[in-house]
Amino acid sequence: MAGIWSLIQWFQVFNKLKGEVVTTEFVIYWGQQTVKTAIMVTAPILAVGMIVGLLVGIFQSVTSIQEMTLTFIPKMAAVILVILFLMPWTLEVLTDFMHNMFSQMSLISR
Repeated sequence: MAGIWSLIQWFQVFNKLKGEVVTTEFVIYWGQQTVKTAIMVTAPILAVGMIVGLLVGIFQSVTSIQEMTLTFIPKMAAVILVILFLMPWTLEVLTDFMHNMFSQMSLISR
């Protein structure tokens, strides 16, 4: 939380020097958008890793196989496949976010 407040204070000091004011609402909005975008991009990957880990754990419990690499390899393969499958969507989400952010930069720098 201290990082967010120092960022807000930095924006206020920077913009007082320019004679403009970036409100705290503006900074909080972009902080929220950043967190929302990060969650949207990472949630499918983390969910697949968690589900595959749970299924492998259940399989290990049922068969009494306690091999450490048995949990790592399927999770790694599933996460790589999900990343490759969702790459176009991920790039679209990140591109839209950056386009919105760069379009707001023109409003700040007036």
